[in-house]
Amino acid sequence: MKKSLFLLGHLTDMDIEWMIHNGNKKNLTAHQELIGKGWNIHNIYIVLSGQLSIWDDDRKVALLGPGEIVGEMSFLESRPPSVSVAAAEPSVVYSISKELMNEKLENDLEFRSNFYYSLALFLSNRLRTTTNKLGYGSPEDADIIDDKVLEGVAQAGARFNQILNKFSEV
Repeated sequence: MKKSLFLLGHLTDMDIEWMIHNGNKKNLTAHQELIGKGWNIHNIYIVLSGQLSIWDDDRKVALLGPGEIVGEMSFLESRPPSVSVAAAEPSVVYSISKELMNEKLENDLEFRSNFYYSLALFLSNRLRTTTNKLGYGSPEDADIIDDKVLEGVAQAGARFNQILNKFSEV
C-alpha cells in the first residue's frame, strides 16, 4: 500500500475523481499474465487486491501486493518492459490507459506536476529499497517515509479506499 501513497497523496481530489471515471477494473486469474517482457503495454496499473509476481525469464524477482504500481517505467520511457508480470493468485488491478493519461498530462499542468513528482518519489523509494536489499545503504532507512510524503498519507489512504469502493461496485 505504501507505494500508492506516493501517487495518491500528491494528486488532488479532482485528479482522483478523473482517474476513477477514466480507469477500469481488471480481474486476473491465478497465473494470468498482465505484462509480458518485451510487449508494448498500453496501461498503468495499481494492484487493488491479490498479488502479482514479477518475472525475469524463469526467475521470480518480486511479489507486489495491494497499492503497488505496475507499468510506470514503460510509461515514462515509452519502452517495452524488461520483465513479465503475472498474477500469483486471483487478483484485481485498476487500469488506466497511457493514451488517456498522456492527454490529461498534456492538458492539465497541475496534474502533470503532481503526477511526475509523485512518480519520482515512488521510483526513488523503489531504488533505495533495491539498493538496501543488495547490501548497500542502511536497511532501517528502507521504511522511512519523507515528511513531504507523510503529509498526504491519510488522504492517500482515503483515496485508495475511494478507488477500491468504486471498483467493488463494478
